[in-house]
Amino acid sequence: MKVAVGCDHAGFPLKYVVLESVASLGHEVIDVGSFSEDVVDFPDFTKKVGEKIQNAEAQRGILICGSGIGAAIAANKMKGVYASICHDTYSAAQGVMHDAMNVLCLGGRVIGPELVKVLVPAFLNAEYLGDKSGGERFARRVGKIKGIEEENR
Repeated sequence: MKVAVGCDHAGFPLKYVVLESVASLGHEVIDVGSFSEDVVDFPDFTKKVGEKIQNAEAQRGILICGSGIGAAIAANKMKGVYASICHDTYSAAQGVMHDAMNVLCLGGRVIGPELVKVLVPAFLNAEYLGDKSGGERFARRVGKIKGIEEENR
């Protein structure tokens, strides 16, 4: 799987832990920046990750800003991008399994490297269940989300 990773200056200290975690699982990393701790605006990197998802250049994305909140808000403005902050493994996996989440948002000022090392695998190893037998309720709910998205564009 191809995974786009982006961060702002507040997320930069965790970025290399994320990159290493993604690569250690055998996935291809697309690093869209930031490439230093210089102050930058998180929406710029959120957009880069979202565009990789929209253009099918990446199947999943990971964003890191100070709290994860700004990146999640910005990412969810993009059609076809379903992002959430997850600072626990249950949410990181269930967001994919039940809700078709394709972007994981992390707070670089909230969590540390050891938590990243368990969150990234939980997110990337999870599969959306709506495409599987018995997943009709998940597909129905995700369909309603996509309907809301279409109505409000």
